[in-house]
Amino acid sequence: MIKNPIQLLLNGVIVSLGLLPLLAQAQQPVSDIQVAAMVEALRQAAPQTKNPNDGLYSEWQVKPETLKGWSKTCLKRELTPTQFENSPAIARQVVSCITRRELSNQLSATNNNEIASVRGAACWWMTGNYTGCNKGFTADYVQKVVRFYQQQLSKPTATQS
Repeated sequence: MIKNPIQLLLNGVIVSLGLLPLLAQAQQPVSDIQVAAMVEALRQAAPQTKNPNDGLYSEWQVKPETLKGWSKTCLKRELTPTQFENSPAIARQVVSCITRRELSNQLSATNNNEIASVRGAACWWMTGNYTGCNKGFTADYVQKVVRFYQQQLSKPTATQS
């Protein structure tokens, strides 16, 4: 039996209020500004092979097999590499959709550490894994993405809503 229901209720309210900030932090959505900065950073950091027939498409240098899944996820239909390549607006839409998903995943995984999230998402973008990009070409790539991301966020237009 409950001896003091009011005290029990009060304790429940206090515990709930104490958890609210943690819940709010855990569910913090990725902002449009963060997504746009990451999309642009990925575009700027995309490796340039100097080979027009390198099998990669758009300014983001996406593989055709990757594009199929992403376009189906984001647009509910598959795009051909040519459609993706020939429509910068559609390419940006798909890349933004995937970037939002991956940044959200990484923000949750890193307890909302923004730069760690950008690093994880950049590593995933290049390798398919969130970790392991701490040496060689992939480390350089991730650092470029972080630098471009920070530059995008520091631009005056990025700070205005």
